[in-house]
Amino acid sequence: MRRVQAVLLAAVLAVAMSGCKVMQRISEGSYRNAVTDGVVAELKKRGIPLKARPSCKTPKTGDTVRVSCTARTKAGQPVVVTGVARDADSAHPVEEYTVTVAGRQVLDQGCLGLGCS
Repeated sequence: MRRVQAVLLAAVLAVAMSGCKVMQRISEGSYRNAVTDGVVAELKKRGIPLKARPSCKTPKTGDTVRVSCTARTKAGQPVVVTGVARDADSAHPVEEYTVTVAGRQVLDQGCLGLGCS
């Protein structure tokens, strides 16, 4: 299973089983961290170094988790990441991610980072 899917599934299960706001924040933080790691790895593969790790937000509605991140390249260009995981509460969430650098799309795929083809 891809890394982001595994983290997302673990996050959803933790939230569902706990019902606790603290666990929900930890789970959302784990997902944001996995997405951030994936974005850094994907951009590095494409020769696009970042100044710092992207900053991400994860509003959740029902069984859909959305993520939006911003960062800057070392050259100062803006980086925007948008993603969605549909059926996040299921064993097989469907993910989609788009990354733009200075308004130019550099990535549009269903997974991020290690193990992503």
